Amino acid sequence: MKRLQNCLLCTLFIFLLFSCSEKQDFNQYQDLSITPTLETSIFFVKVQESLINRVVDVSFFTQDFNFDAFEEAFFSERVLEGVITYELENTTDKPIQIEIEFLDEDGLLLDTELFVMPAAPTATLIREVAYGNAAKSLDILRNTTNLRLNAANFGDNVSTSGIPDASIVLKSSAQFMLRLK
Repeated sequence: MKRLQNCLLCTLFIFLLFSCSEKQDFNQYQDLSITPTLETSIFFVKVQESLINRVVDVSFFTQDFNFDAFEEAFFSERVLEGVITYELENTTDKPIQIEIEFLDEDGLLLDTELFVMPAAPTATLIREVAYGNAAKSLDILRNTTNLRLNAANFGDNVSTSGIPDASIVLKSSAQFMLRLK
């Protein structure tokens, strides 16, 4: 019995020794191209109509947003292209204007996106802005350190919409393709 086991073990060893296998090529890494698409939210702003009515000035909202991904060398050196999507909804009875400014570290203006929307009822405005290839320059994204949001009311400060919880909502998200290797 022991002899049979040894014989089977030797046969198995011989088969393994002469089995069909290819030599492994570990240089395939040189040909590898990794370009994932990353998605992120940039900002979400909701302003109630009651707050807009309390502000006497035309400009009712101004705020700077720091988007750290634009500042990181990892991002700025590897970004190939991107799309920023803006979604604006106005359920107030006021015509509005939203301006988004892309600023560099010295506060200099690199680019602007302008949205003008009439009073409600209106459809939700969706705008996609592409960067890279034949679209806007990637240098805008690479050099942006802050986004400034300015909102203006071109209506009055007393009327109210018949829509419950009337407000202005601005959302933005982005998708970026990066070259990892």
